[in-house]
Amino acid sequence: MLVYPSSINLSTRTLQFLAGQLTARRRDIGTRWRVLPVARQALLALAHLRCGDTYTQLAAGFGIGIATVYRYIREAIEVLAALAPTLAEAMKTIRTKAFVILDGTLLPIDRIAADTPYYSGKHKRHGMNVQVLTDPFGRLLWASPALPGSTHDLTAARQHGIIDALTAAGLKCRADKAYQGAGRPVRVPFRGRRLKQWKRRHNTTTHAKIRCLGEQAMATLKGWRLLRKLRCSTNRITNVVKAVVVLHHASA
Repeated sequence: MLVYPSSINLSTRTLQFLAGQLTARRRDIGTRWRVLPVARQALLALAHLRCGDTYTQLAAGFGIGIATVYRYIREAIEVLAALAPTLAEAMKTIRTKAFVILDGTLLPIDRIAADTPYYSGKHKRHGMNVQVLTDPFGRLLWASPALPGSTHDLTAARQHGIIDALTAAGLKCRADKAYQGAGRPVRVPFRGRRLKQWKRRHNTTTHAKIRCLGEQAMATLKGWRLLRKLRCSTNRITNVVKAVVVLHHASA
């Protein structure tokens, strides 16, 4: 197999942050020696998350076995996921915002047609549903655990307790038509075929201009290529999303 040097569009601060967390992890479990030093393990994990490189590619590039790559990456993801804020913790920051934007996204997964719970009728593909909260400028604040792709956005928001948390905080929220019926804190576009002119203008200008900023957070998530096509167990996807959010905030 041919091996060539490449680059990752991340700052050294991100690498140093992850290396510091892995150093603390090795100290806690009493690791004496490993085939890769901490900085190399951190680089390995970042290459997987940011570039979507496979275990086989990484094993060849770093000169280690595929099983070792798997263990190192899984450890790094678990360490990062443990640092991710819960919704209750994130609400401390969210309460300081004038309003937030709520949106859902589908993370594509490698599944067969028989896996019905993971098939999204809206997107016509298999995936995992993730709810995202952003500030008025489209900056990523929080991402939810992943649910099967067949889960409706409003159902997912309620299941994660997002609607209740926004109501309790008295915070305004902008969302798309998928959240119709969420309640007072969530403002959605007007629905109907024969809308009055001012309602159509509100949908296409005022509301749309605000809500479209939330797409920046989706672009932020999908900037980590691993999330564009997940091939791991669906049970691990929540930790992957949490790890990405932690790394994003660490590099911001």
